[in-house]
Amino acid sequence: MNRREQIATNLDRLRTRVALAAQSAGRAAEEITIVVVTKFFPAGDVRILADLGVRDVGENRHQEAQAKAAELSDLDLTWHFIGGLQSNKAAAVAEYADAVHSVDRAKLLGPLDRGAAARGRQLDVLIQVSLDPPDRPGRAGAPAADLSMIAEQIATAESLRLRGLMAVAPLGEDPDQAFARLAEIRSNFLSEQPGATWLSAGMSGDLEAAIRHGATHVRVGSAILGSRPANP
Repeated sequence: MNRREQIATNLDRLRTRVALAAQSAGRAAEEITIVVVTKFFPAGDVRILADLGVRDVGENRHQEAQAKAAELSDLDLTWHFIGGLQSNKAAAVAEYADAVHSVDRAKLLGPLDRGAAARGRQLDVLIQVSLDPPDRPGRAGAPAADLSMIAEQIATAESLRLRGLMAVAPLGEDPDQAFARLAEIRSNFLSEQPGATWLSAGMSGDLEAAIRHGATHVRVGSAILGSRPANP
């Protein structure tokens, strides 16, 4: 198969997985947005994806994401920034990203707001909540106890729009248990922020569990694009 045929076949399989997972959970497949993660893959692959009907593209690294968004500005794409975000790069990310999934601390909000305002645009943001044990080194995400505070600060920002929560299942833990905890955190959060309905959770290996527990966005790379190439 050529590259287009390979991506098309994998994309069809992934869409079937999502549809079956949604059906099993008593949900409609249309409730689930597939964000195709294109980290380290070339812009040509993104053009193929767009031709196959993909509109939501995820990137982890600012420099790569910025370059791809500029090169592919002729395409009707929604760019999701899903990687760890440094405060000194947040304003630049807000200039091209349509949604940032990885807001894990209040310090990021000012730069994101300024970057979005400079371009006269609204930026969708999700708060990344940690599902890791408190003592785990390098844990990513905000503690659940901080969500209300971060949400309140987002509400005061001129150009930020709170969309929901994002999380990653901890390594070595049954994702079903991790996402069950996330569903409880989300339920409590929605009681305070009823409009923040997005839940970004689940990747190639655990998307069924994420959908079962309410994910509205799944972030999938290798199941569609294949093994990730080495860091260029």
